[in-house]
Formats: sequence, C-alpha cells, structure tokens
Amino acid sequence: MVVHSRERLCVVGRNGSGKSTLLKIAAGLVEQDHGQRFFQPGTTVRYLSQEPDLAAYDTVSDYVLDGLEEADDPYRAQRCLDALGLTGEESTRNLSGGEARRAALAKVLAPEPDILLLDEPTNHLDLPAIEWLEKEIAAMRSAVVLISHDRRFLENLSRSTLWVDRGKTRLLEKSFAHFESWRDTALEQEELDAHKLDRKIVREEHWVVHGVSGRRKRNMKRLGDLGKLRQQRADRMKPTGDVAITVAEAESSGKLVAKVEKISKAYGDRVLVRDFSTRIARGDRLGIVGPNGVGKTTLVQMLTGELAPDSGTVKLGANIEMLVIDQKRSALDPDATVKDVLTGGGTDVVAVGESRKHVIAYMKDFLFLPEQARTAVSRLSGGERGRLMLAMRQRHPSNLLILDEPTNDLDLETLDLLQEMIADYPGTVIVVSHDRDFLDRVCTSVIVPESGSTAKVGSSPQDGEPVRQGRWIEYAGGYSDMLNQHKVPPSAALESTASKKGSSSRPVPPPAPDKMASPKMSFKDKHALETLPGEIEKLESDIAKINKALAEPGLFERDARRFNQLVKLLEKTQSELESKESRWLELEMMREELAG
Repeated sequence: MVVHSRERLCVVGRNGSGKSTLLKIAAGLVEQDHGQRFFQPGTTVRYLSQEPDLAAYDTVSDYVLDGLEEADDPYRAQRCLDALGLTGEESTRNLSGGEARRAALAKVLAPEPDILLLDEPTNHLDLPAIEWLEKEIAAMRSAVVLISHDRRFLENLSRSTLWVDRGKTRLLEKSFAHFESWRDTALEQEELDAHKLDRKIVREEHWVVHGVSGRRKRNMKRLGDLGKLRQQRADRMKPTGDVAITVAEAESSGKLVAKVEKISKAYGDRVLVRDFSTRIARGDRLGIVGPNGVGKTTLVQMLTGELAPDSGTVKLGANIEMLVIDQKRSALDPDATVKDVLTGGGTDVVAVGESRKHVIAYMKDFLFLPEQARTAVSRLSGGERGRLMLAMRQRHPSNLLILDEPTNDLDLETLDLLQEMIADYPGTVIVVSHDRDFLDRVCTSVIVPESGSTAKVGSSPQDGEPVRQGRWIEYAGGYSDMLNQHKVPPSAALESTASKKGSSSRPVPPPAPDKMASPKMSFKDKHALETLPGEIEKLESDIAKINKALAEPGLFERDARRFNQLVKLLEKTQSELESKESRWLELEMMREELAG
C-alpha cells in the first residue's frame, strides 16, 4: 500500500479480513511479520481506532489537547469539539460510545496531520455529525486512509479503493462508487479460471490412466505438472460464502399494527414528542432519523407500547410478537464463547423458532468458522460481534422487528443480506439508523424531527415563529426522498439542537409555486399517471423473470454469453423501472397539490 500526498483511499473487505490490522501496522501499533513500513521523514500520522480509550484522562479537553504538538493550533481543537457537540469539560468516565467517538475524532482532526488513518469513523455518529465530518475531511489537505461500511460516506470521499480479500490486497484506481461492479467481475473471472483449472486436471488425469507411454522422462515431467495443478487447486482460497440471515417467523399480525393519535412526551421541561400521529400497517418499513438525544428511542418505545405517552393514544393491533435488535454490545459477555452465546451453554443445539439446528451449522450461516465455536467474544472483531448479535437475537419468532443502528460494523456483503432479509420479512419493520444508503434501500417512509425539536414545556414561539418543538414529520420513501420533499440540504434538515454551542437552523420552506404555472395537469400528464402503474407492474414482472433465468444452476458455465446478456438486460430494465417510478411519484405529488 502506497499513500501519496492528499490521497483519498478507502479500504474495504469482509469482517475479519484484516482491514483494521492493516491500519494498525501502518500506524505502528502492530509489528508486521515481514515486509517494510516506511514514512517520509517528518511525516505526521494520526490514527482513529474503533474503540478509543480515554481512561487516562480526566476531561475530554485533556484527551484532545494531548494529541497536539507544539506547532499545532489549540483553538482548532476547540472548534472541532464545538462542531461535534462537545464542550471539552465532559468527564471521560461518563461518556457514551458516541461521545467518545466524537472526542477521538476531534483529537485526530485537530492537528491536521499529513496522513489520517480512520477506522470506522462514522460508527455511533448521528447524521449531522457524519455530514460535518464529510465536509471537514474533503476540505483537509491530509492524505486519508479510511475504513468504513457506510456506502454514501465512501462514495463521497474516496478516490481509490483497496480491497482486502483472503489475505491479499487489490487496488482499484477509482472511487468506491465503481468498486462493487469491479469486485463482482473479478470474482466471476476467478470462478471461470477455477473451472478451467478443474477441466485441465481432468484431462491430465485421463492421460495418466489411458495415455502413459514408454517415454519415462517426459511422463515423469507430466506427472509432476499434474501434481502442481492439484496443489494449485488445493491452495486456492474460495470466496467466503454469503451470510444466511433468517428470522424466525411468528404468526401474522393484524393488518393494522399501530394507530397513533396526537401523542406527546416530555421529561421535566424538555419536550421530545408533541402531537404526533401516524398509522403503521403490516408490511411497512418505517425509518426514524434524527440527531442523538432528540428522542428517537422515546418515540420508538411509544410506537410499540413499551412507554406510555403523556397525552394521546397508541392502539396496537392484534397478535403482535416484537423482536428488538439494538446492537448494544454490552449484551455480549466478553468472556463467553461464541457457542455459549448462541446456545445458552450446556448444549450443541440452537433453537430457531420452532426448529432446532446444530450450533456449527448455525454459525456457518453467519460466516463463523467451526474453529471459532470456542473463541471468546473479546477476541472477535467489531464486525464479528455485530454478526454474533444478529445471530443471537434472530432466533426468536417475531412479526414486528425493531432495528436500532443495525449497520454498525457490518461489512458490505452482510449489509446486502440484511437488506434482503428486511425486504423478504413478512412482518413490519421499524429501523433507527444514520446510514443514508441503508435507509434509501429499505424504508417505505421516514420520520424526522423538525429543526428546534426540543424545548421547555410551555415555551412560546418567538415573534412570527411557528411552534415546532418536539414536532416529528413522516415522509414517504427513503432518506433521499425525504430531502427532496423537504427542499433543504441534509445538514439543515437534521440540524442537531443537542449541540451546546451551535444554533439550530430552521429548514427553508419549499419555494412558492410559480404563479405562471398551469393550474391543471396536461392531458399527457394525466395519461401517464393512468398508464405508468401498468408499465411499472410489467417491468417488475420482467425483472422477476430475468432473475429467475439468472438463478438457473450452471447457466454461467454452460452459456457465459447468455448470462452476460441477461445481466445487461436486468440493469437496463431496473434503470427503466426506477425512471418510471420517479416519474409516477412526481405526477402523483402534482395531482395531490392541485387537489389540495
């Protein structure tokens, strides 16, 4: 790995593939077995670990200032703390995981080093902090080597991509936006090469049985070559299999999961929720987004009946079986083994709903090796602990799934499988997340707080200011759809009011409609509004047929040309579907505005 001036390199790969170890070697924290580590003389390096340790310091300010050198600007350290919602006076003994991560970020960003090594910098950060961090890194002159599983974050910052896979590294001189298609092509070529090797071995073995002649010297060389081919096949490391994420299903809930009318909640003089109403139907995928401390957990607890509102009503539907996956690693005993976490100890069988499964087979579903059965939780990587938490929680039957920050530390492939699991889940899903790409992919609607979302009870609006405190709004679609409807940039839409220094920016209202615009829909628009649903349904049917054809066993081996044609057709059809869905949404919103 070579890092040039002002480099923007992202490092990606499966959990446990060695990404964090690579950064620790670069930072000088781990000694390499062989090879060389070299920096130009005078180069300054700062490393952000996944789990920063602040125990040796009394306050956050002490911790951050300790990272500065004599020539560094201490005022920049305070500016970074202010931007991240910290004063510096906080005691390090009472920090949450998110606050510790913010303090560690301030410590590595403040000196503006020549090289920044960042390991999962967005974990435990809320969206305003993530968006601030993006802008800060983009403006810095430092070279940046970045490990993250936040797709949007990687796409916005990277210029080249290093893939760590099965003990090897491969470099793509393009941003992460191009990585996944490049990776898939590389794996397809690898499978094709493996198939050719297998066929060559079969031919050579046939010769050994039927074609050996009296020319001893030539025959011995050919037998030696056959042995080398067999060894090459034995040494080949196959790609790690896919995670088989499944959730034990309970009986279906009623069609109406929850009816919420004008609920409010306050703690002391702080209003977290005010007059919020919604209806949650079976099959909905509801996303909840907002700054840390704004009341997301409180809202979820009221929506699920766990917490009673101060006013308003919550009526839950029939036959609700709820499962909460909160990703709090404190639920995992660091001294327990993987096997004991999954089985409860004293047995080799995992109960998954009504069925039973051997613990080793269940571990393989979540990409754990059989030899990891007796590995202590404390020895696992952050991503492996995330997968273990998913494996532990998802044994229980449910029809209402609550996911609280489920994407933390999960690798990209596991995230893809988690998204597919949510898509196939027959029940209802409520997800709290700061991962913008994940929200776009899984949510049918998003609930966000209005700016200025907390205030004192009984406070009155200032001159001409509408009452907004504790207000939550539901938008159709994912995170990007919310921004399009909100008509404001992300940082303004979700401005944190928990920051002790910053002022809360209110969202700019949508621009007034053009007075010269036509007061009614054109015939062409009306026709499109009527015909698009049918066209969308046909495209969805075509996509299902193409996927079925691609899933045919051995298609790529039999007819690689047809396989590639189907892939291209699938991409074209999906693009056309997205275009028509966007057009239908625009026309439907136009119709509703005119009707209103």
